[in-house]
Amino acid sequence: MSLLSDHDLYLFNEGSHIRLYERLGSHTRIVDDAQGTNFAVWAPNAEKVSVMGTFNGWNNVSHNLQPRESSGIWEAFVPNVGQGDAYKYHVVSRHDGYMADKADPFAFHAETSPRTASIVWDLDYEWHDREWMSQRGGRNSLHAPMSIYEMHLGSWRRIPEDNNRSMSYREIAPKLAEYIEQMGFTHIEFLPLTEHPFFGSWGYQTTGYFAPTSRYGTPQDLMYLIDYLHQRGIAVILDWVPSHFPTDEWALGYFDGTHLYEHSDPQKGIHKDWDSFVFNYGRHEVRSFLLSSAMFWLEQYHIDGLRVDAVASMLYLDYSRKAGEWIPNQFGGREHLEAIDFLRRFNAEVYKGHGDVQTIAEESTAWPMVSRPTHVGGLGFGLKWDMGWMHDTLGYMSHDPVHRKFHHNELTFRMIYAWHENFVLPLSHDEVVHGKGSLLSRMPGDLWQKFANMRLLYGYMYAQPAKKLLFMGCEFGQWEEWSHDGSLEWHLLQYDSHRQLQQWVSDLNRTYRTERALHELDCEPAGFEWIDGSDSLQSMLTFMRKSNGGKEIVVAVFNFTPVPRRNYRVGVPRGGHWREILNSDSHIYGGAGNGNLGGVDAEEVAAHGRRHSLNLTVPPLAAVFFKNG
Repeated sequence: MSLLSDHDLYLFNEGSHIRLYERLGSHTRIVDDAQGTNFAVWAPNAEKVSVMGTFNGWNNVSHNLQPRESSGIWEAFVPNVGQGDAYKYHVVSRHDGYMADKADPFAFHAETSPRTASIVWDLDYEWHDREWMSQRGGRNSLHAPMSIYEMHLGSWRRIPEDNNRSMSYREIAPKLAEYIEQMGFTHIEFLPLTEHPFFGSWGYQTTGYFAPTSRYGTPQDLMYLIDYLHQRGIAVILDWVPSHFPTDEWALGYFDGTHLYEHSDPQKGIHKDWDSFVFNYGRHEVRSFLLSSAMFWLEQYHIDGLRVDAVASMLYLDYSRKAGEWIPNQFGGREHLEAIDFLRRFNAEVYKGHGDVQTIAEESTAWPMVSRPTHVGGLGFGLKWDMGWMHDTLGYMSHDPVHRKFHHNELTFRMIYAWHENFVLPLSHDEVVHGKGSLLSRMPGDLWQKFANMRLLYGYMYAQPAKKLLFMGCEFGQWEEWSHDGSLEWHLLQYDSHRQLQQWVSDLNRTYRTERALHELDCEPAGFEWIDGSDSLQSMLTFMRKSNGGKEIVVAVFNFTPVPRRNYRVGVPRGGHWREILNSDSHIYGGAGNGNLGGVDAEEVAAHGRRHSLNLTVPPLAAVFFKNG
């Protein structure tokens, strides 16, 4: 009757079971010719556990589960329970008379908030993305272009005529795929789609680690969306949150009358910033739970990458804590050793089973070797967000151009550490909320200069060595801060300036994808070479991006002032004609049309330590790209 073998129990209690979702939770099956559902839940400190739901009138005494030896797991087969039945576990603890009705930690589906019950559900789905799955390793490679569109599904495009509701997984699929193709992005990154009770948490306070939020449909509906995107050649990254979880009584917290999933000491088990629980990474069964969740999304939903949220909060015992509010590790340090071990195990298991996906760390400190293999002492992630670049660059761009020459190092500092990790350059949702304003609203100058600065910012970002990420709405210059309760400001596209900015981002994406020099060595120093990073007086930057072996070269030139630079000489490694392949000041992007008439012939005039040079017109507040040949 049980789905759990002795080997399953051993791996679970050892902390190395990576597919617990096949054993725990609710699973429909036939036993002795009876159709029903097998229930299994971990509650080692329970005196009694029963399952109640729509099938028994929510009676909490009629269907008791039985303990499985000393594993801490309670299980039972209940006939005549099937697909669509809502349920909870009634847990009676051995401690302090505690009892509560709990959602299933391993449920595949859940009621839509504010309702909180789990739902019996199967994951049967006929996938049509075999071609994508067979080749996605090449699409996810560090040598491939990776331009990520970060989005919150519930507020991308709402239906105003239907009470301003969000679009469903199936409704959004064709519209989103068409838009991503139009814009040229390679990947979509969804803010967490795991089930969560509070919509305003954007999914970052997860209660269902094996259930997609039912706000937009069923599990199969989400599979359809991912399948649809894959068939259109678009990769899907999911934000995943193993760092903390909400304190709602019906969820994971205090599950069996003890601190089961969270650490019992509030100095380690409470996240002060978010008033949430922190997982006990030292507990074997908790590690099995989290590892299984990660593998679940990769295997059952064909997710192409997991972006792990708030890694810094996991790494440091004193994260966001004052002196006296944290407990040092066994060596007296601030490093969270159990969390570090978990992250390494997570990455090792993911890449062992799925070498064609990517794991991405949102890690905001200078922790070393986040994106280096575990066998050399790294955390094992494939990529890491470059938060320092984001803050430095946006800080620089917010200065009036007349003052930028005094802040030139904010642009150039990144290249001191650019090869320490495999980086993603993010302009993320965190930069357009909480009173920060939209990116466009933070640009200095009049209306023309604001849009010119935005084009310059994006041009600089796409020329830099690293993968790229842009939050939805930024691609066309949303004026207002992002709000999860409404649509993006799509009506702005009736205005030329917003449409032209959108076209600039689309062309940047296509150039980034087609020019090997701009992506092939994104994570290797051989792909970048300064021409002149020291012209602070004129707030100018020039550098080269190179393909493998240096055969293809793109020269990128940036003018961070509103003063056009004429007869600006730039040293280049080759003679011949250099085509102007992108110019953010072109009329089609809303610029003034200054430029170099499509290209420039290199002259045998030495500059920047090179025999040949280009005599350029560099437009105001502009990015210009040149390619030889």
